[in-house]
Amino acid sequence: MNGPDFQKAELIPVIAQDAESGVVLMLAYMNQEAYSETLKTGRVCYYSRSRKKLWRKGEESGNVQELKGIYFDCDADTLLVKVNQIGGAACHEGYQSCFFRRIDPATGDVAVEGERVFDPAAVYKK
Repeated sequence: MNGPDFQKAELIPVIAQDAESGVVLMLAYMNQEAYSETLKTGRVCYYSRSRKKLWRKGEESGNVQELKGIYFDCDADTLLVKVNQIGGAACHEGYQSCFFRRIDPATGDVAVEGERVFDPAAVYKK
């Protein structure tokens, strides 16, 4: 097998991880076109399920992801991309990681971990 199997599913999940720190930044999806563009350009491109189109990470915010490594799992239906996260934030809410809310397993309470890297209102002026 030479890569992910898009015959199994048109969209496959992609975990983005900071190549240097190991922090899990986000989960998104790729189709064959996004995967091909990512390999060709060295910048991570996803497929937006809500907008139903290619989503070039950072096209609005400038917080692009430079591809440092790409891996696929044993079933060839999930990708892991190791990236250099330009701007320090992968999350559209301004945090380094989309996984900034921690749930206390004992109480169910939610706590925010980390600080905002940017103000989303200033970046996404919609």
